[in-house]
Formats: sequence, structure tokens, C-alpha cells
Amino acid sequence: MIKFCLDYLRLILFCSGLLIGIQVPAVVDQYEKRVDARLSEALQIFAGFQQTADRYFGGNVEELVKHYESSEDLVFNDDARNIRFISDRVATLQQEAQSLQQQALWRVLHVVTSADKQIIQQTMEQYSYMILIDPQALIWGIVCGFLITIGLEAVLHLLGFCLLCFRPHKHSPNN
Repeated sequence: MIKFCLDYLRLILFCSGLLIGIQVPAVVDQYEKRVDARLSEALQIFAGFQQTADRYFGGNVEELVKHYESSEDLVFNDDARNIRFISDRVATLQQEAQSLQQQALWRVLHVVTSADKQIIQQTMEQYSYMILIDPQALIWGIVCGFLITIGLEAVLHLLGFCLLCFRPHKHSPNN
């Protein structure tokens, strides 16, 4: 009976790992779409400032910002900070979008280790679970299912081994 239960436990662990693993490409995909949407919006906002920099400063936005900062008008000084913020945000989002143009494993590692904190937080808060049926999702699912099953089974075997080692032994009387 115990072997029967352990077999079903393995099956449940594998299926759970499979379902978790299938979510990995979906999270990356939703994160990437969110980055692309923010980049498009930031570029639209920045376009007018870039046109002004193209017209008067040879395309150099930094010179436009310096011009605004050197003005005695407080409105222009505030706008300089806003232009710099938008320019920095565009650069950050472009770098993030470029990082997501790598192979699948590197994209996942990037999202796990160095994703934009605000964007990944919003992605996870608004994430809608789905089951993707594509080769990449299936591979992630099978690998995660296998690793979770093997990992937990190894822990259980280690616990069983430790219990056997520390169990008091009956000593047989010497004849």
C-alpha cells in the first residue's frame, strides 16, 4: 500500500512540476509584451523632444536638456528634468527589450535575475495562468516536473536513510 501511495505521490509531483514549468515561457512572454508596450508609449512621449533636439541640437537630446537647464525660466528647468527622465526611461526600456531578444534560456534567466522590478511586479500581479501547448512550454514543463520529482524523492530517501541510521539497534546477547 505504501509503494502504491508513493507511486501516486511521484505522479502528482511530476504533474505539478509540469504545470509549473509550463508557466515559465508564459510569464516571460507577458513580461516581454509589457516591456514592449511601455517602450512604445515612452517613445511616443519622447518623439516631440527628439524632434526638437534634431531641429536645434543636431539630434543631441543632452544638449536640449542643458539648454532647458540653463534657462532662467523655472518651467524650462522642470521640463529639463522631465526630458531627462523620459530619455533615461527610453534607454532603459530599449536595453530591456534587447535583453529579451536572446535564446529562451537566457531570456528566462534575465527575467528571473535582472528584470525591471516594477514591470515584473505588475506582470506577476496581473498574470493570468495559462497552458501553452508549444514545444518550448512543454520542454520547460517536463524538465521542471522531472527536477521537482527527483529533488523531492531524493529528500525523502535521505530522510529515510537518516531515520534508519539513527534508529536504536537491538543488540544480540553474546553466547
